[in-house]
Amino acid sequence: MTRPFIYWSALAFCGALIYSTCLAQSPARSATQSSSATPTTSPAQAQDATAPAPAEAKKTKKVWTNEDVSGLSGPVSVVGNSKNLGTAGSGAKADAQYIANTRKELVKLQSQLDDTNKQLGNLKDFSEGKAPATSSGYPINKGYNRVPVDQQITSLQDKKKQLEVKIGELLDEARKKGVQPGDLR
Repeated sequence: MTRPFIYWSALAFCGALIYSTCLAQSPARSATQSSSATPTTSPAQAQDATAPAPAEAKKTKKVWTNEDVSGLSGPVSVVGNSKNLGTAGSGAKADAQYIANTRKELVKLQSQLDDTNKQLGNLKDFSEGKAPATSSGYPINKGYNRVPVDQQITSLQDKKKQLEVKIGELLDEARKKGVQPGDLR
């Protein structure tokens, strides 16, 4: 008789523990119990009440057509900053020192790019089984390199891309400062 009593009391205790845990984790049941005096609302309406309405916060923008613009009296504003109108493409001549430094940097980068292209061509020829070209200044058959040829080719291709990006950025910067394209040649 003691054994069934202990069994059923342990079962009742576990049931009460599980029930109280479920009640503690259920926000809907506790919210409905606490707001029994207030009228019931759906969860979607409760979220809408706490968050500001996005339609009220945004103003609707008017879309202007050609007919609307022709009917206006007075000047029409243009999108953009009026302070930056004369910086790009202005007729001002760039500084001669800046042009000379940029030209030197471009020559340096171009020579590095040419060397990289030569090395890349020689490695590609070597990987295809052609005779090494020693006249170009890159003796493939002289010396030993532990890096596989395909990895050397990919690293040279990455270096080539980086050099091309640097040249492009330098030309863009010079163009923004008012340097004419013919001045850098």
